[in-house]
Amino acid sequence: MAMVFCPLFSGSSGNALFVMAGRTKVLIDAGLPGSTIAGALESIGIDVADLNAILITHEHSDHVSGAGVLSRKYQIPIYANHRTWSAMSRKVGSITVRNYREFEKEEDFFIGDIGVTPFAIPHDAAAPVGYRLSHGNTSISTATDLGHFPKTVMKAIRGSDIVLLESNHDPDMLLRNPHYPAYLKKRILGDKGHLSNEACADALESILDGGTRHVILGHLSGENNLPELAYRTACERLNKIGVSLGEDAQVDMAHRNRVGNVYTLNEGKPLFL
Repeated sequence: MAMVFCPLFSGSSGNALFVMAGRTKVLIDAGLPGSTIAGALESIGIDVADLNAILITHEHSDHVSGAGVLSRKYQIPIYANHRTWSAMSRKVGSITVRNYREFEKEEDFFIGDIGVTPFAIPHDAAAPVGYRLSHGNTSISTATDLGHFPKTVMKAIRGSDIVLLESNHDPDMLLRNPHYPAYLKKRILGDKGHLSNEACADALESILDGGTRHVILGHLSGENNLPELAYRTACERLNKIGVSLGEDAQVDMAHRNRVGNVYTLNEGKPLFL
């Protein structure tokens, strides 16, 4: 049973991820203008009006700023847990009863042909979650906005066919950044902030040990990281532990400001479209 995955945008300036299985099409987060997301979907052959749902991870603007507009214009249901709904209500604006969907923080449910498993993540938001989306024996997990990588997250994503994992910042770049005040640097580096490149590389070892063979690095900072630096850090770590890239595992990048690769997974085997 095939699933399709495309990180439309992933970064500190906005997030939107597309997943399709069977006749069901969903977004994980909508943190850019509705017109930008609609254009990104069109570029991969998807009509935004055909979306069945928008899943929200947490209430920060780079994850929700376009959700309300899309829901009202195209009558798309928005799914979030109770505390996230409370925290984001002013940001998304008025949502009709038919498009307001609330779930328990770690309750499994279905949206059409896609099974949804939310799991708690350590981030400075009301009740933040990552998602594991499944169709048949195939699954895709997203784990960004993590201050650290706990065993509970590893358990939730273990064995996923593709994992989108945060590689947000290089600590040295962050600490030297004159535009970031001390409190913001402390927040990002904290246990409920964001994963650094090195912390991402540490997590990669566990993820590959758990059976995943395809990881996409995402949610990069626009000021405190470079794509080539995040990629090199991950690859050097995997090479050090004897992982052969391209044979034992695949590492790709999601992008902050342009549509990423489109992946089709047939019984867990990812292929580029």
